[in-house]
Amino acid sequence: MTATLPLLTSDAVWSIGAPRLLAGLDRTPRLGVAAHHATHGPLPAVGLDRLLVLLDGAGLTGRGGAGFPLAAKLRSLRGGRPVVIVNGSESEPASRKDRTLMRHAPHLVLDGALTVADAIGARQVIVAAHDVQAADSVEHAVRERNLHRRVQVTLTDPAFVAGEARALLRALAGGPALPPGQRAISTHEGLLVSNVETFAQTAVLVRAGGPGFARTGTRDEPGTALLTVGGALARPGVVEIPLGTPLGIVLQAAGAHATAFVVAGGYHGTWLRPYPDVPVSRAGLKAAGATLGAGVLYALDDSTCALGELTRVAHWLADQSARQCGPCRFGLPALAADLTMVYDGRPQALPLAERHANHVVGRGACAHPDGASRFVKSGLAVLGEEIRAHQHGGCGRPILGQLPLGASS
Repeated sequence: MTATLPLLTSDAVWSIGAPRLLAGLDRTPRLGVAAHHATHGPLPAVGLDRLLVLLDGAGLTGRGGAGFPLAAKLRSLRGGRPVVIVNGSESEPASRKDRTLMRHAPHLVLDGALTVADAIGARQVIVAAHDVQAADSVEHAVRERNLHRRVQVTLTDPAFVAGEARALLRALAGGPALPPGQRAISTHEGLLVSNVETFAQTAVLVRAGGPGFARTGTRDEPGTALLTVGGALARPGVVEIPLGTPLGIVLQAAGAHATAFVVAGGYHGTWLRPYPDVPVSRAGLKAAGATLGAGVLYALDDSTCALGELTRVAHWLADQSARQCGPCRFGLPALAADLTMVYDGRPQALPLAERHANHVVGRGACAHPDGASRFVKSGLAVLGEEIRAHQHGGCGRPILGQLPLGASS
């Protein structure tokens, strides 16, 4: 069962099965406070112990890419004055699920953030977003509930690496929106940072309870997830799915036709063949050699040059680097140049690209080189036929830009 929901932008918002995070958007494009309460009902008050039991039972992990368990973050908090930070700096150009929540269901995000804040005794909640419409929507929701003394909405830098949690914290402290070299643990400083969908899922969980939350999804990964789907699809947009839904069903519902490759997890994610039986969940995609990452699925069909698409994104990732360390300053540009040579059909370029991709792993000041390497290496691994075609004069297909670059609106 699929249900089309209206959106204030040109993208579609829809669901496979009954929506939870997107509930109510079939009746209105944005849930104000009255519509939110009518749709979701009252928010139960839960203490820290109860919240941890719920989070442990649901296995709720961060939905921003890293997939770190929220309960583990709560247990690692130190310091006397904790602060809850909602990371809505969705700078991944292939993703728009978090801004969709902030634009259209902002009260659900606030519910989750305030639930966590109350449980840990945090007096302040900061919602950070680089999308102006999303920030305005959350700000309006704050005014609707008279929360301005407790909730602060902040506009952030839209650069790719600026969305990384440590870069966001550095920017909020008045510094540049770049990841610091040291890998400090933010929770040890009393800062609880998680992404928008994670807090919205928390609000769903405390209302539904453990058994209710687990009525959909898989045994190991109960609940739903938001995906940004795009590329060669008739129905791009944001879709809510039960975790474990087969990839073929998601692609079919999104209007895919003759899909040749899928990019999963965004541009720090992975390429894979569109095997229809792969479950769309963290465990299911991991077993297929892929990652759910930032909740992105982009389809490429046989009308575009997939190797050219990979090369475009590799150059963009090099341009987006923080340029604070050798892997970012030199390694990623060299890797992008290697891919250009692979695209041009130079046979010696492939082993060079693979070597450069391996050399940047684990050496960066942040996770950007590792993510870019994973994206490139997985692409090279599945594009063998494309690479061979380019070594013999090219594939004959144009580069259509089915993978977007830059911030989307």
